[in-house]
Amino acid sequence: MRLRSSGLVLVLALGPGLALAQTPPAAEPATQAQSPASGSEPAQSAAPAETPPAQPPAAAESTPAPSAPAPAAPGPAQAATARTTLFPNPGDPTNVEEGMLTAKPAAVLSGTSAWDAAYPSLKSAFARIEDELKKAGITPTGRPVTLFLHTDDKGFRYEAMIPIAQVPEGKTELTPEIRFGKTPEGKSFRFVHKDSYDEIEGTYETITAYLDAKEIVAEDLFIEEYVTDLTDSEDTNLEVNIYVQPKK
Repeated sequence: MRLRSSGLVLVLALGPGLALAQTPPAAEPATQAQSPASGSEPAQSAAPAETPPAQPPAAAESTPAPSAPAPAAPGPAQAATARTTLFPNPGDPTNVEEGMLTAKPAAVLSGTSAWDAAYPSLKSAFARIEDELKKAGITPTGRPVTLFLHTDDKGFRYEAMIPIAQVPEGKTELTPEIRFGKTPEGKSFRFVHKDSYDEIEGTYETITAYLDAKEIVAEDLFIEEYVTDLTDSEDTNLEVNIYVQPKK
C-alpha cells in the first residue's frame, strides 16, 4: 500500500440524515386554495350571462396542450450522459463494502510519476484519454480509474483508464500510446475517501489498519476511481472509491 508519510487517520463520523423524514402537512393548503375559487368567482360570472360562452371554454382547451409534452423531453437526455462506477451503488465513507468487480472495456494509458506530481500527472492522463475518445466519437460510460501497478518511495507506475461501452471492432488501440483493455475484476473491498487528494494518505492508513484487524492479505496493487471530477489537489469535495483486492 502507498504510505508516503505519517498523516492523520481519517475519522469516520455518522451524520444525522433524518431531517428529510419530516414532511409539511398538505391538507390545509389544499383546502384554502379551493375555497376562494369556489366562493367568489361564481357570483361575478352569474351577472354577465349575455356574454358569449364560447370564449372561456376555448381558452381552457388551449392551455393544457403545449404544457403536456414539455416535461418528457429532458429525462432521456440526462440519462444518456450518466457514467456508472465499478460498484453501481453510491459509496459510504463510514462503511466498508465487499463485492465483485466486473471487467469493462476501457481506453488505457500507461505511465509513471513521482509522488509530488501524482495529481497533475493523473489529471493530464485522463484529459488525454478523454480528448482522444472524443475525436474517435466514442462515449465514455464509466468514471476514470487508476490502477497502481507498482509503488515505492520515489513514485509509482500506473494505468489510467476510462470505461467505454465496447471496443471498436478490429481495433486494439485508440492511438499509439492509448490502447484498449479492461478494468479490474474479481472480489474487492471498497473504501470511500471524501476530502482533498492531499489528505488521501489518511484514508490509506485507515485501510491498512482495517486490513490488519481483519487479517486480510491484499494484492500488491490498488485501484482508485474518481467519482467527482479532478479539479485541483486541494478540492475538499473530491470523492474517490478505493478498491482493495484480497489475494486469492
